[in-house]
Amino acid sequence: MKMASKLRLLFTLDKTTFLFHLEAFLLLGWARTLLFYKFSKIAPSLGERGQETDQDHDANHTPSMRHIASSINTVSKYTPWDSKCLVRAIAGMKMLERRGIGSTLYLGTAKDNNGKLIAHAWLRSGPYYISGAEVMDQFTIVDKFAKTASQ
Repeated sequence: MKMASKLRLLFTLDKTTFLFHLEAFLLLGWARTLLFYKFSKIAPSLGERGQETDQDHDANHTPSMRHIASSINTVSKYTPWDSKCLVRAIAGMKMLERRGIGSTLYLGTAKDNNGKLIAHAWLRSGPYYISGAEVMDQFTIVDKFAKTASQ
């Protein structure tokens, strides 16, 4: 799809979806810049290490959570930088945090078909997975970070 067609499509979105997509784009860029720092420097900003948030959620947050998940997963395909799983999870966590919604970021490892160690990150809020859920079952959780609504 040519760039002009993509831009035209972007401007046909309703205002709410457009604003969620714009926020996702900006936060994906911000999250990508965090990867230039050592993980030990950014880890404290991800929430309480080794903890999880509740599976319960406020039903009033469901529309926002769906918009966030959709925006993060859609926009990440079109960023000029790599927006892989960790970038998507951090950006999604920030979008949820801005709305006072708690979340848990999971980090996992596994071995690929060649025996090489691979990593993955995914984000959960209440019972909903915001990003990375499609392959999370293939990974063993090695760390998690809980960002409560009040943090």
